[in-house]
Amino acid sequence: MRRGWAFLAMLLAFVALPAWAQKLDAIPRTVVMTAFAPEWESLVHSIEAPTEYHLNGLTFVTGTMAGQPVLLMQSAVSMVNAAMNTQLALDRFTVSRIVFSGIAGGVDPGLAIGDVVVPERWGQYLEVSFARQTPAGWVTPEPVDAAAPANFGMMFPRGVRIGNAAEAPRRHYAFPVDPALLALARKVAASVTLRRCIAATPPACLAHDPKIVIGGTGVSAGVFADNVEFRSYLFSAWQARVLDMESAAVAQVAYANGVPVIVFRSLSDLAGGDAGANQMTIFMTLAAVNSADVVRAFVAALPVAAP
Repeated sequence: MRRGWAFLAMLLAFVALPAWAQKLDAIPRTVVMTAFAPEWESLVHSIEAPTEYHLNGLTFVTGTMAGQPVLLMQSAVSMVNAAMNTQLALDRFTVSRIVFSGIAGGVDPGLAIGDVVVPERWGQYLEVSFARQTPAGWVTPEPVDAAAPANFGMMFPRGVRIGNAAEAPRRHYAFPVDPALLALARKVAASVTLRRCIAATPPACLAHDPKIVIGGTGVSAGVFADNVEFRSYLFSAWQARVLDMESAAVAQVAYANGVPVIVFRSLSDLAGGDAGANQMTIFMTLAAVNSADVVRAFVAALPVAAP
């Protein structure tokens, strides 16, 4: 009798597992990821023949964009949400690559609001050790890696230790985007003209022509950063051009799963470098639209997603 119950329990477990692990869509798709509503709204109307799926309070839309099979989704704001929901998409859909479109804060003094930046790597600037202050100076709870970026006071970068199917775990201070996708972004950039103005209430208009910049480092943390001193630190220690709250988490999950990823971010503010108050609420729609314009052109230029 016990064997009978044990067999039934095993059978039920076997039957239940595929229901949880089942792919909702078998077509290989490019994930077009956004973080929150303004970024989503700048792209959702580009989806043809849409089909909606609802998981964990999120809406996922399959369809085509510029003839390419895509999955449009929101990561939701912040690092844990971004990591969790990127993995959810990989588990439940058939994903060939990830393309992120969103807004960001500018760190590089050579950049301006409205510019679109496509970094070649993404780091997590708050993956740190908090050091103890002593008469002899800061003392960290573990040795500081020679490859680590410089500290900011008591905060000493320690990186993330992780591997994937291709390599053993090691400490990463940044995760690279896919080199082939980055090369394609360089080609596409020449064909896109960014917007200076959009119709809004009140209207959002720039005094300069925004530009597309490919390369360099982006950084992420669960922080809405608006501090000029910390901005200067990120530029000098990390050589960061932009900061946000999701991209490095998405890049890490993509690395762990061996999925190509690239991130497009348009500047809505200068992360504390603005002459006055932070301008994110004024320019976030313009920035979201500029990023979306580049991403649409990029998706149109992609090779068809392979199984």
